[in-house]
Amino acid sequence: MFNKFDVLETIDMIEREHLDIRTITMGISLLPYIRETAESTAAAVYEAVCRKAKDIVKVASQLSGEFGIPIVNKRVSVTPVSLICAAFPQEAPRVGQALDAAAKELGIDFLGGYSALVHKGTADYEKIFLESIPELLSTTERVCSSVNVASSKSGINMDAVRLMGEIVKRTAEATRAQDGLGCAKLVVFANAVEDNPFMAGAFHGVGESGTVINVGVSGPGVVKHALENIPDANLNDAAEMIKRTAFKITRAGQLIAKEAAKRLDAEFGIVDLSLAPTPVMGDSVAHILEELGLECVGGHGTTAALAMLNDAVKKGGVMASSHVGGLSGAFIPVSEDIGMIEAADRGMLNIDKLEAMTAVCSVGLDMIAIPGDTPATTISAIIADEAAIGMINNKTTAVRVIPVPGKDVGDSVEFGGLLGRAPIMPVHKTDSSRFVLRGGRIPAPIHSNKN
Repeated sequence: MFNKFDVLETIDMIEREHLDIRTITMGISLLPYIRETAESTAAAVYEAVCRKAKDIVKVASQLSGEFGIPIVNKRVSVTPVSLICAAFPQEAPRVGQALDAAAKELGIDFLGGYSALVHKGTADYEKIFLESIPELLSTTERVCSSVNVASSKSGINMDAVRLMGEIVKRTAEATRAQDGLGCAKLVVFANAVEDNPFMAGAFHGVGESGTVINVGVSGPGVVKHALENIPDANLNDAAEMIKRTAFKITRAGQLIAKEAAKRLDAEFGIVDLSLAPTPVMGDSVAHILEELGLECVGGHGTTAALAMLNDAVKKGGVMASSHVGGLSGAFIPVSEDIGMIEAADRGMLNIDKLEAMTAVCSVGLDMIAIPGDTPATTISAIIADEAAIGMINNKTTAVRVIPVPGKDVGDSVEFGGLLGRAPIMPVHKTDSSRFVLRGGRIPAPIHSNKN
């Protein structure tokens, strides 16, 4: 039962502290719509997505009005397109274009799933599919791509890692006129999950049912405000406050998710309770860490503070819902977090520190702009490092870096909207090519042998 204080507190969270439902994402299985040709498959896929998700924008608007909680993004994720196009991989972009057309028809923000799962090996059809990613991302507006190159059970597919470094570079060049914006729609994963509602990494896993609603909740401002009320508390009490706040945020998300699933004739999947920041002041994960006592995020103590925050968010969330999933934790995308941008501008935040932080937070190196002349093998090495953290620690990690053509350290790039502004961050100039070009597979760790 809610009392009047709960209601007033929720209103305050929404009006002053940026509480919102960051996304309602409908996952759709495309497996029943595979046809003999790419043309007929594309037509079937377009029809299925438009039919199943036809009311998602309308329902999101209704729920936002009825419950008074802003719903920022409406999205769709689909079965990895590499599987749908296995019989005709050269024509996968045709299906990708159909998905982009469906996204525009529906009026949704993004559609995820131009994806491939190559964590143990890369079949011939998947190699062809991967080569199509730069073209697809440069000729569509709303389709996002992800590639899983590693897992704790199988190790790291270094042949795929090498190729993805090249694909990131080519995607940047293909979208040079937009400062490499195509790379903002491309994520390279280790231990990718099947029920992630957040872009650009969302896809609908083959283990999911036909149509599912997953909701992503976000509330960095709510957490920061709660901590402001206990400025002198010890860290144990701070963790308890974060847990209680995460509980309230997650309950709001579950309420919206269940109602959305009912109205959209879909199954309720999960609530992803990630703290996803925006470039708006007051909506920053970095500022939460500074509220805990850091002078500036990136300084000594940042990793410990982030570990506590991430753990407390998860503990509070799992008490609020039996179906917590997705990525669930604290995101640290540089360009999308005003506090991270400020720290990078001050020189307090670099890729090495961000890599250390990804060992204890949700996902990985996210929305980081790097010099446009960064070699593909260096990007591959960055991917390999991050995949190793995910593999060894049995967690999801990812890389979304943007080599901005024609720009170098000291420059910055404006992507606008939720993608924000990114200062160009330096990478190490050492040559990693000999390591990357060895290829093969880095074996899974000994603790993967659990059967």
